[in-house]
Amino acid sequence: MIAHADRSTDGTPPSGASGEAGETPDATAAEAAIDAVPRSLDVLCRVTGLRFAALVRLSGSQWVACAVRDEIEAGIAAGDVLPADATLCQALCRSGEPVVLDDVASHGVLADHPMAQRLGLRSYISVPVRRPDGSLFGALCAFDKRPAALSDGPALELSWLCAELIGRRLGDGAGDRAGDRTGDRAGDRAGEQFLDQARLQRSEAELSDARETAGLREQFIAALGHDLRNPLASIDSGLKLLRRKGLDERGEEIVELMHRSVSRMLGLIDNVTDFAQGRLGQGIALDAEPDPRLGDALEQVVDELRSAWTERRIDSDIALDRAVVCDSARVAQLLSNLLANALTHGDPVAPVSVRARSDSRSFVLSVANQGPPIPPEVARELFRPFAGHGRRRGDRGLGLGLYIAAELARAHGGTLDYSSTEAETCFVFRMPVEGPGAASPAA
Repeated sequence: MIAHADRSTDGTPPSGASGEAGETPDATAAEAAIDAVPRSLDVLCRVTGLRFAALVRLSGSQWVACAVRDEIEAGIAAGDVLPADATLCQALCRSGEPVVLDDVASHGVLADHPMAQRLGLRSYISVPVRRPDGSLFGALCAFDKRPAALSDGPALELSWLCAELIGRRLGDGAGDRAGDRTGDRAGDRAGEQFLDQARLQRSEAELSDARETAGLREQFIAALGHDLRNPLASIDSGLKLLRRKGLDERGEEIVELMHRSVSRMLGLIDNVTDFAQGRLGQGIALDAEPDPRLGDALEQVVDELRSAWTERRIDSDIALDRAVVCDSARVAQLLSNLLANALTHGDPVAPVSVRARSDSRSFVLSVANQGPPIPPEVARELFRPFAGHGRRRGDRGLGLGLYIAAELARAHGGTLDYSSTEAETCFVFRMPVEGPGAASPAA
């Protein structure tokens, strides 16, 4: 430890001086101090060659990083709080004198200090930051993971100058009359604003990291879903070839079960991929065109689910008088999600009905089932992703079916509504017959 001669802390403005009109001395001091710190840390690092610098507030038993300049990824960020006695600044806390170490490894006591070991410190300097009244605000410290000639160079003098500049800023606009505590209040206000700014910066950084992680996760999900389709398509083709070879009754049952599993997995992949693309901001892609075969596509969905739910009755009434401008594959996906939901949650002994109509204005598709009405607590989250409230034991869905159906309806410029009573629960998809971008049909 190297003691330095007492430095003057004079330099406050004359008594009664203040900032611009309308500003309080406290606010002026805080803003001036906050503005001075980043420049001081930058100058300190460039002149000394040290690659980490920080303004630290020493408050009671706490060491708080108010501002940080870090080029060595030390793992200390603005807003971090440590016990003061766990840091190298503890010596400064006790004596109020600077600490200068050219090489921590050669220091008998501090060479084995836990903080020095954890950060790999080799060179270190710390000087006190005092308010104009002489009270200790904290410290200006800098360090590196390599030795540095700090004792014989300008590092200590420069550190003092930077610390004095910051200390004076903490008292700008404060009177120096006996008993006047305005300077203290300004310093305290600046300290709190340092911490508020540090917390805000840290929150913004964490939010940015979270968004980046979420984006990468959703990109991975979308890519994985795309890649899984190929092996499933190969399995489905193999099952079709086996059927052509002729199988006994047991073989037919096994192949049918496998075919249902493949169909279900493809549906899950479609939902997950659409969800990930929607979250990535790409939306659900459509290939909308007038399609006179939309009715056939809807009937195919009904037939597929009839084969998968052989014990259930599905009534269909599909009569389209006009071609609908839509992505028929996506509308079929919407129907598949609604129909699977009705079969899963409806009365197992009552039929499920599918009805589709088109006229000069709109296309309307509905799926209805009997059974208990949807509870209010479930209805509030019905179209939210991964909603699992009220799902039956053993239901292996992801909770994306209704969410994706609603997104598909929105992509087509339409709506997906529902009603649920003791007699019936019915979901209704309605869209303009002229397709996305056309005027929304009247309810």
